[in-house]
Amino acid sequence: MRWALVKVALAVTAMVVVAFAVPLGLVVREMARDRAFAGAEREAAAVAPALSITTDRDQLERVVAAAGSDGARMAVHIPPAGAARDGVGIGRSRAPARDITAVRKLGRASTTEVPGGSTLLQPVAIGSGEIAVVEVYVPDSEVGDGVGTAWAVLAAVGAALIVGSVAVADRLGVRMVGPARRLVEGARELGEGRLGARVPEEGPTELRLAAVAFNSMADQVVGLLAGERELAADLSHRLRTPLTVLRLNAASLGGSQAAEQTRAAVEQLEREVDTIIRTARQAKPRTAPAGPGAGCDAAEVVRERMGFWSALAEDEGRTWRMAGADRPVRIPVARADLAAALDALLGNVFRHTPEGTAFAVDVHNAEDAVIVLVSDAGPGIADPGAAMARGRGSGTDGSTGLGLDIARRLAESTGGDVRIGSSVLGGTEVRLWLQLDGRAAPVRRGHRGGVRRRRRFRRTGTFDRSRSLP
Repeated sequence: MRWALVKVALAVTAMVVVAFAVPLGLVVREMARDRAFAGAEREAAAVAPALSITTDRDQLERVVAAAGSDGARMAVHIPPAGAARDGVGIGRSRAPARDITAVRKLGRASTTEVPGGSTLLQPVAIGSGEIAVVEVYVPDSEVGDGVGTAWAVLAAVGAALIVGSVAVADRLGVRMVGPARRLVEGARELGEGRLGARVPEEGPTELRLAAVAFNSMADQVVGLLAGERELAADLSHRLRTPLTVLRLNAASLGGSQAAEQTRAAVEQLEREVDTIIRTARQAKPRTAPAGPGAGCDAAEVVRERMGFWSALAEDEGRTWRMAGADRPVRIPVARADLAAALDALLGNVFRHTPEGTAFAVDVHNAEDAVIVLVSDAGPGIADPGAAMARGRGSGTDGSTGLGLDIARRLAESTGGDVRIGSSVLGGTEVRLWLQLDGRAAPVRRGHRGGVRRRRRFRRTGTFDRSRSLP
């Protein structure tokens, strides 16, 4: 905006200067020319009285000298009188004879261009009734006297006007751009999570009103987030009582494997509730952003969570399969976040498919991403778009619609996504795409097949198992 204002001011001022300076310069030149010829007319008029009285050469020479000319500037042409065949000529003549003759016949003054300048030819009546011609030479230096200085002054004034307008426009631009830039910086800081970001309420009226609205919005955001944190902490704290009852009941189940798994699940649930309460109270994210060395082993987390869910699968008569988790697979997400996403996806399988429905978890390690597939042999999802909508759920008891959203937010934090399609088992397949570098990797020689498979999955929502990633 600042440079746009400067350019506009520069263009407008330049046009105004040109529109006024050029005609004014031409007027100055014409005025100088008129001034020079007016002086020549005065000199010619000084000789006219003497010509009306006498045509004597000596007397006329004295008159010409008294007029301020030594013959180099003025010439007098007197026609022949009586039987004389030649007229009298005084001074140096520069004008052509035909021009002098034409002025004598017409009886009207005129100017003629000659080398080095111009001449004024002024007709004067003499005593004999003939017409004499007074010639006054006006050099170009006299015609242009003062014109260069006047043009220089006009150019300086025009340049000063342009510089002044640009400086004023720049100051106005700074006055407008400064508040706008601070508003952008405040919005960026607020978007990055710095809730204390505020914008000074200054500048033009529109930007000042925008700053007031931004600060009001930021205050409302802070208030809403504080209320959400308190609500999350209060709701999590209410879970302590039923968790205590569950823990006491699990302690009386004996020493069977199912009892141990139940007690472990209750302990993990208590830890998660404590983490939620602490996070909500401290207003800090539960996990730190990924950096060098951060993240977890996706294969290890998959093995751990499948070990947990396999006991329940055996109780419900479900067959299950796990592939691709036999070697380390590093991903840039926290272990707890990946475990929560897997629990959400596997929990949906157990919650929304009949007992005895088979399921599988596959881990594919590509060059630029890790894909975790959770598939089942259930009835499938009729409307995948509605299922991905946060908070909508399936409409059944125990469905809040947040499970898939947990997985989606985890994938999007790495630059990936979550897609729902049809699995080879006949039911639903949820693909969790975790980008390793936070952006799409370029196509490289030797890996075009993998990129084509990824694009095919994004178009169809399913993998071709005959061409699955290694």
